Amino acid sequence: MRIKAFDSLFFIGSCFSNNISEKLHDRKFNVLSNPYGILFDTLSIHKAIDQIIYKKKYNISDLFYHQEMYGSWNHHTEFSDTSIDVALEKINNNIIDAHTFLKTTDIVVITLGSAFSYYHKNSNQFVANCHKVPQNEFEKKLISAIELTQNIDEIIKNIQLLNPKAEIILTISPVRHLRDGVIENNRSKAQLIEAVHQAITHNNKTHYFPSYEIVIDILRDYRFFDVDYAHPNYLATEIVLQYFIDLCMDSNDIELIEEMYKLKKAFNHRSLHPNTIAHKEFLKTHLEKVMYYSKKYPNIDFSNEIKHFSENS
Repeated sequence: MRIKAFDSLFFIGSCFSNNISEKLHDRKFNVLSNPYGILFDTLSIHKAIDQIIYKKKYNISDLFYHQEMYGSWNHHTEFSDTSIDVALEKINNNIIDAHTFLKTTDIVVITLGSAFSYYHKNSNQFVANCHKVPQNEFEKKLISAIELTQNIDEIIKNIQLLNPKAEIILTISPVRHLRDGVIENNRSKAQLIEAVHQAITHNNKTHYFPSYEIVIDILRDYRFFDVDYAHPNYLATEIVLQYFIDLCMDSNDIELIEEMYKLKKAFNHRSLHPNTIAHKEFLKTHLEKVMYYSKKYPNIDFSNEIKHFSENS
């Protein structure tokens, strides 16, 4: 499998998905990440994908009320709101946008974070987020590798029915779930590893990217983790991204997207002396580059860059 410059990529799963997708967006890839917010477990990802494919429309009965907020058991808290209408609008708009994107995307990247799922006893369902509801209302379950494989198979089948051309990349988040405990975290990751590799053996156009192994086994040093010793830090994420690019892209496309990243850094640059001749030349040079690439790749949106370098030059 080869990813081409400016391909579209649909990301779903853990916070690691957001980190990688943001970096690819900076390189002018067309990305959509986590339309349900961060999801950690396979059951929640399965449910979200199905609802996106069949364009589920949420209504009042699909939400619950807790601590002055309306929320969805299937969504991250970023979709909760004090207004039920606002919460429903955010949820339903994201589903429609995600369906449209998923139907035509080139690549689907699924990042699995945990084999543990939380069952909400009162509503009789597995949930994606506990929304700070008291712990005694939930039952925590470690899902077996066999059941996880079945869920992953269903996810792949349903995506490919909607979008037969899509290549699917499965990866396991290197984020340590230390709240589960070190032993339980390792059990969880082991179940995911087994399930993912079982799924890949009998599904076409499905691939594995070893983000977990890169961080845990190749980097394997706490200097690559944030202060909580659980989340990979900026440097680790940059290294994983470089592995992703090197493994999945051709050299010519790598050179091109790195040029896009240089333009992004130039766009973000803020001069201490904006009225100098040197800075004016800097802006002029980058405007010329942007104009060149906008003509060469008319399907790529360079409008923000053109406006920025034009207005400030």
